[in-house]
Amino acid sequence: MSRSTISTFKLLELFPTEQAAYDYVEKRLWPNGPVCPRCKGTERISKRESGRAGLYRCNPCAREFTVKIGTIFEDSHIPLRQWLYAMYMLVTARKGISSMQLGKEIGIRQASAWFLLHRLREACGNDLTMLRGIVEVDEVYFGGKEQNKHMKQRFLFKESGPVNKTPVVGMRERGGRTRAFPVQSTGAISLGRAVRQNVEEGSALHTDENPSYRHLANDYTHATVNHSKDEYSRNGVTTNGIESVFAVMRRGLHGVYHHASKKHIGRYVNEFTWRLNDGNVARHTMERLDSFVTAVAGRRITYKGLTA
Repeated sequence: MSRSTISTFKLLELFPTEQAAYDYVEKRLWPNGPVCPRCKGTERISKRESGRAGLYRCNPCAREFTVKIGTIFEDSHIPLRQWLYAMYMLVTARKGISSMQLGKEIGIRQASAWFLLHRLREACGNDLTMLRGIVEVDEVYFGGKEQNKHMKQRFLFKESGPVNKTPVVGMRERGGRTRAFPVQSTGAISLGRAVRQNVEEGSALHTDENPSYRHLANDYTHATVNHSKDEYSRNGVTTNGIESVFAVMRRGLHGVYHHASKKHIGRYVNEFTWRLNDGNVARHTMERLDSFVTAVAGRRITYKGLTA
């Protein structure tokens, strides 16, 4: 086994009890001690000896709380140990893990595992880092394989792109981070806004011959490769990096998840890009888990909000 990876058995040894799981999460989210979620106070907070793991009381507010409040864990009846195991599975599965499989792994219903996974994906979409240097940009369409669709839903094409598919733009910093998210269309306005909001002005953009990127030459150093002429790399100009990202996404969406609706595709894309960034396999498993736990703060999503 790689030195940067720990086994499932080792993970369970690290968190043998529910209190051990709470201690770990508290250390990540409260490095200076418990913080009341209501008054943000740190003084006159006492630990409750009620038999319930991780329970505190803020004496000025007369309110009890745990570290789960204000995070994706809030109001969840799933033990924190199982949450940490699910996070471990998500960061170590290159193409993701289905809700059916996760439910079997941690002993919960498939519907509960589905909700849990979407809450984890919500935490993955917390990266506001601007890309710089050489940035490869490309777009892809997700929406299922054409041969599996009803004839009325099969591939149609308009000026804005294929109908019944969701356009996703991806950007990969050479030797750095990756960003990807759904866009309204692959027109010049939509793609231009996406690039300007995520790539530092003056950076070098590498794209294909899509004319929607041409106007960006005023703010960026723009170079292209012509895929229609079987040109995929020329003097260091290429989009092979971001296309490799899309290849992994396709395998995961088709082979593991099978279907992602337009409503939720953004969270699935967040999951894949997070695994390439903070969840990179070059980092030790516990470092990846540390980053994941840190990202859960302030990212709560309810079932009603998810399914509305």
